Amino acid sequence: MTKTVLITGCSTGLGYTTAKKFVDGGWNVVATMRKPDERIAEGNPERIYVTALDVTNRASIEAAISAGISRFGQIDAVVNNAGITTVSIFEATPMDVIREIFETNVFGVMNVIQAITPHFRKQGGGTIVNISSGIGFAAAPLLSIYTATKHTLEGMSESLSYELESQNILIKLVEPGAMRNTNFASSHTATLNTPIPVEYKPYFDQMMHSMINNYPFEDAQEDQVAAQVYLAASDESDRLRYISGPDAEEMARLRWTTSETEYLSTMRELMGQTAWRQASMKSSS
Repeated sequence: MTKTVLITGCSTGLGYTTAKKFVDGGWNVVATMRKPDERIAEGNPERIYVTALDVTNRASIEAAISAGISRFGQIDAVVNNAGITTVSIFEATPMDVIREIFETNVFGVMNVIQAITPHFRKQGGGTIVNISSGIGFAAAPLLSIYTATKHTLEGMSESLSYELESQNILIKLVEPGAMRNTNFASSHTATLNTPIPVEYKPYFDQMMHSMINNYPFEDAQEDQVAAQVYLAASDESDRLRYISGPDAEEMARLRWTTSETEYLSTMRELMGQTAWRQASMKSSS
């Protein structure tokens, strides 16, 4: 029997690429997005079903799940891909923006998991793949809110991997590295209208320059990340984490195999924090 996956946030970027990967692998896809766009189904209308889903609206989630089951018979896996990030100074980030990001990245994922769990239990099991980030285990400056949501997702997913085992439901985490040069960056970034506080401006400018121009790793590629998502959804083992991208792989090594002192020192170097310190010391001397 052909398997079916429901994917959130399929309009562009990683969600779009992942949907195509599953079709190539022989799966049916329930491709969901807030504003349905049938272009994703071009060439495969019998295998890709497009429907509306807003992860912040439980009724919308229930309707999308029901529609997918009606179309394909059942849903075997769910990929929680929809997400928002923002580059900002925490002190100056309005709380309503922070809440908006948590609504999608955390509560939206919780919404989907709660909605799909009864269906998976009824059919004897299923797999939930949560798209996290290397940021989920290795924090970076200017991404404090996004980092907080992904750390939450990591902890919740690990806990649920034990809890939902009792219901024959697998939980998986895909942890991509930076994808700055892909559609993911543009489609998942919330633009803040608040200016950078003058007290932070030199630091902000230096760090942004380092991240854009001096980042020592190649970006993770959407097709490679999509392949990891596909692997995670297809893997019936109890493996939890699937890392994708040179930076995420190196940060995982640092996080889990070195001392905290070495980890923090190396991360400061990689992120440009050390260069900022040196420049700051020169300017003040």
